[in-house]
Amino acid sequence: MLKRLSGIIEQLRGGGLHRSVASGRSPRQPFFSRLRAKYDAANTTLDNLKHWSRADGLSASAANSPDVRRTLRNRSRYEVANNSYARGITLTLANDVVGTGPRLQMLTADDAANRFVEAEFFAWCEAVGLSEKLRTMRLARVADGESFGLLTSNGRLETPVNLDLRLIEADQVASPTLAPDTRRYLDGIQFDADGNPITYDVLKNHPGDGFFILDDEYDTVPAADVVHYYRCDRPGQIRGIPDITPALPLFAQLRRFTLAVLAAAETAAEFAGILYTDAPANGEADAAEPFEPIELEKRMLLTMPGGWKMAQMKSEQPSTTYAEFKKEILNEIARCLNMPFNVAAGNSSGYNYASGRLDHQTYFKSIRVEQSQLARVVLDRILHAWLREAILIEGYLPNSLRTLDSTFEHQWFWDGHEHVDPAKEANAQKIRLASHTTTLAIEFARQGRDWETELKQRAKEIAQMRDLGLTIESETDSSSEPEVTEDHAEDAEPQTA
Repeated sequence: MLKRLSGIIEQLRGGGLHRSVASGRSPRQPFFSRLRAKYDAANTTLDNLKHWSRADGLSASAANSPDVRRTLRNRSRYEVANNSYARGITLTLANDVVGTGPRLQMLTADDAANRFVEAEFFAWCEAVGLSEKLRTMRLARVADGESFGLLTSNGRLETPVNLDLRLIEADQVASPTLAPDTRRYLDGIQFDADGNPITYDVLKNHPGDGFFILDDEYDTVPAADVVHYYRCDRPGQIRGIPDITPALPLFAQLRRFTLAVLAAAETAAEFAGILYTDAPANGEADAAEPFEPIELEKRMLLTMPGGWKMAQMKSEQPSTTYAEFKKEILNEIARCLNMPFNVAAGNSSGYNYASGRLDHQTYFKSIRVEQSQLARVVLDRILHAWLREAILIEGYLPNSLRTLDSTFEHQWFWDGHEHVDPAKEANAQKIRLASHTTTLAIEFARQGRDWETELKQRAKEIAQMRDLGLTIESETDSSSEPEVTEDHAEDAEPQTA
């Protein structure tokens, strides 16, 4: 026993270290000297206790419960409806993402069939107002967090295909009964064992309608007929929350600060001046009634009681920092939407050319990501449903497309973004084409146009100009290679925006 105890004491003192090293074994440190890694963010102190008091470990479905989403929707809608900046930001985002609407390009082997489908689908899009509905869906995702579209049939359409897209608000997709949610039925959506949506329960009346009752009637719609557009931020998330959720408190702060500045200015304007004296109490100054208002006439010279002076109110607080505060808070508000400040504020007075281009690159990348999601989640579903119905119409589609088993290759074109300096962009485009670092398809796609259609149109114009004896500028241009100047050298690189 004593020998064992002496061995333990020797190890605590560091003895036995040489023996462990000599034997080839790594020395074991005493238990009290072992390192224990810590994270400052994981420590709870008196300083951060209140800040992290609302942190939780809820799942995506539990965190975005129906009550939480309803509260966020109501507040987001109120802010968008009553805040000019919130309204402008959401409208700008929807216009930049959707623009005048997507354009279809079919990529099958039959060129004639491709042109026919593109023309007919464009006519159908105009008939149903697809561009307006897509912009509405993008606006709804900002304020509601999600948007739903039902693929229905509309017999009043003046097109061979009677397919239509009927938009419904997120409030109408809900569990119609008070039964507790299960693993495969959450918030009005029923899932299979693999997590795929099977059906959606859609209330026939909006819960905000005056005649809505708790156990109102509902329709169970197959998932194949429902388009659900939202952004998934967490694994397992099945419903969306408003895009401007992090900015809602900031909108309230901006409103309060604006009202404080206005109140300070109004207070200073309401009081023409204050009567005060430097004399001590019960001194030589004439008696004056305290807090007694004195009516003053305009452009008149007045005399004050003996020992009294007149001073005017000044609105020094907080108007001096108002402009800077508004700029910083708008910049923070727009950040959750990947939108630069000058776009959110509609003011580029503090920007130079390079800063404007750099800030817009991140914004345009975000837009391309959203357009890709919109094409995959909404447009591809609509095109597939349109083709399935068109195939069933006898003699409507060309024979090469009259099969339900074909996978029709296609792509979508969106509006291009105008360059802040068209002359520099045109010269950079010319340099890229001459150096073979780009193609006509890429350059036309940046402008939201189909290169095949544009080249065919240009060929017709050149042929017509030759028939009329007009001079073609490209034939009279003596320089075959563009000159790369110092001003345009950086623009010759492939553009990301």
